[in-house]
Amino acid sequence: MKVDVLLGLQWGDEGKGKIVDVFTPKYDIIARFQGGPNAGHTLEFNGMKHVLHTIPSGIFHAQTMNVIGNGVIIDLKIFKDELDKLIAKGAEPSKNLLISKKSHMILPSHRMLDAAYEQSKGKEKIGSTLKGIGPTYTDKTARVGLRIGDILSKDFSTKYEKLKARHMRILESYNFDINSVQLDGMSFDEYEKTWLNAIPSIKEIPFIDSEHYINEQMAAGKKILAEGAQGTLLDVDFGSFPFVTSSNTVTAAVCTGLGIAPSKIGKVYGVFKAYCTRVGSGPFPSELFDEVGQKLRDNGHEYGSTTGRPRRCGWLDLPALKYAIMVDGVTDLIITKADVMDDFDEINICTSYQYQGRELDYLPYEIAEDDMQPQYTTLKGWNTDITSIQDLDKIPQELKDYIKFVEDKVDTPITVVSTGPDRKQTMIK
Repeated sequence: MKVDVLLGLQWGDEGKGKIVDVFTPKYDIIARFQGGPNAGHTLEFNGMKHVLHTIPSGIFHAQTMNVIGNGVIIDLKIFKDELDKLIAKGAEPSKNLLISKKSHMILPSHRMLDAAYEQSKGKEKIGSTLKGIGPTYTDKTARVGLRIGDILSKDFSTKYEKLKARHMRILESYNFDINSVQLDGMSFDEYEKTWLNAIPSIKEIPFIDSEHYINEQMAAGKKILAEGAQGTLLDVDFGSFPFVTSSNTVTAAVCTGLGIAPSKIGKVYGVFKAYCTRVGSGPFPSELFDEVGQKLRDNGHEYGSTTGRPRRCGWLDLPALKYAIMVDGVTDLIITKADVMDDFDEINICTSYQYQGRELDYLPYEIAEDDMQPQYTTLKGWNTDITSIQDLDKIPQELKDYIKFVEDKVDTPITVVSTGPDRKQTMIK
């Protein structure tokens, strides 16, 4: 057996959580392989809405095991809150959730470092979620971080205080007052106390050597889906640097985030919105600053599920989509939120850029340059409510034309069309 992959092809927020939830009945294991609580995967079913940050999106399927891989980073306080909400809604995470011992932990002081670094950038801030993601991955690379397995160590308290002291020295060098920032409405001391008090609850979830577990399950013929967080254009190597996340969000990260060989990658499902959104700073060639952009935001309820921040909105960008498909090796495309444009007379699609007198049909290094001008093709809108349609043959011809146009331009089939937030609002070829 091979591991299938599902990831986002834009700047995150593509609707990955819902699609994983829809796909889960076909899989024995759902595994997160990177990112942390900066993710916000929203699931809706049976009149219930739930946002997951660290836990894989298959958690509500009791028969499916969910694995948090070594490439994921965990804030114990946020994680416990997530567990409590799941249990309140009838899930039993102690029975179908496993955590890699090699997953790194986000300390409260990591979050303070995040705030200090962002503050020091002034107008050049990158739009961090202030969840401590960057500093935690920095400590991992610097080989000083703490991992989930360290919780079981007899000298965990000593290790914790040593790393915290290191962080405090850095904060001092930035003249940063830890009392000037609240963490989720709490002072640093209050947050730290809650974080440490979460440890007994975390211990109720089995800690595993995830790389052995995943490979053993593959060998036993189990079907596994690797769930990505954020999006390809936020990848630390291939995204719009420096306005990116601190992990690799592409297919290749499945290998390092779960401990599997490249030859074990199977299908790669790439999720993208019928338009584009972005949270925070960074280049966005097809961004709309007019009433059309606001209409997309309002129709799509485009506000961050993790941060609550309004998302920047714009037309679908095909050069960027082709780039993501290339880097990820996408085999199947999944289009989401097509219903957001149900009442548009015309819909634009960016098919190339005009840059310094040249037309570019690919995503270049210079994507952030001011004179990178998007070039559009205009298609007719479908002006129909598609949210209750269950059969792809019955969707409006204009939507079929939109899908065919995209497929032809990126040379990859669209095999799933999502027309709303509920798991039932999904059509599969």
